[in-house]
Amino acid sequence: QLQLVESGGGLVQAGGSLRLSCVASGRTFSSYTMGWFRQAPGKEREFVARISQISDSTYYADSVKGRFTISRNNAGNTVYLQMNSLKPEDTAVYYCAASWVVTTSPSLFHSWGQGTQVTVSS
Repeated sequence: QLQLVESGGGLVQAGGSLRLSCVASGRTFSSYTMGWFRQAPGKEREFVARISQISDSTYYADSVKGRFTISRNNAGNTVYLQMNSLKPEDTAVYYCAASWVVTTSPSLFHSWGQGTQVTVSS
């Protein structure tokens, strides 16, 4: 399993941008699909984006498509989430996670970070 540490959250006005980072421990980072999820107060955790270990293919939730970009740097054991045109409904705790399989299902991600808060004001 990987140890994951997120950073980059904060308070931003609607329309602004943030870039989240997630640094992983371990020497097999490139073997994992990496995902970003988020959880707003009173809501279930939801999938945001994932990047696979196969050709770095990406997939996004409809709610963030065209605004968010996931990328990875295997040499630095880091996955990023660039968030542009932020909306108040993007406010949540954002988590990165790792999976052996190419999936968007939270139950198939076995390693999770502690989360970073993103707050978008209107």
